[in-house]
Amino acid sequence: MASLGQILFWSIISIIIILAGAIALIIGFGISAFSMPEVNVDYNASSETLRCEAPRWFPQPTVVWASQVDQGANFSEVSNTSFELNSENVTMKVVSVLYNVTINNTYSCMIENDIAKATGDIKVTESEIKRRSHLQLLNSKASLCVSSFFAISWALLPLSPYLMLK
Repeated sequence: MASLGQILFWSIISIIIILAGAIALIIGFGISAFSMPEVNVDYNASSETLRCEAPRWFPQPTVVWASQVDQGANFSEVSNTSFELNSENVTMKVVSVLYNVTINNTYSCMIENDIAKATGDIKVTESEIKRRSHLQLLNSKASLCVSSFFAISWALLPLSPYLMLK
């Protein structure tokens, strides 16, 4: 049976390992944030309009709209994007509106910075609306750091009870 001192010692070692992993995550990502966009039909607008919102991004991303039907089209003149600082004054909410959309077309709202690229797709037909979103990490150093942190944590934490008995 492990003594109270051994249990405390190995508990502190486990906490140090977890904190080291968290610090590695911060170093790997830097100060950054990204989130999935949600694309919806804006029924409050006077014309057919789509609204793309993502709650948290940092650093400030770029936003680009694309269309399956109008491939290669530049939608910058028929869209408006804003970045609103969130209450913690670090991350920003991304809101982009696309005007004059046509029915029976699939539109994509792509939000991207140095860390991640997130895409929200929406297909609007006469009878239904279909949505899909996906997220891709672009910074391989950050991806490797996250993978390493979880690998080390999952490898060492199960050993804690064994180490406490020694």
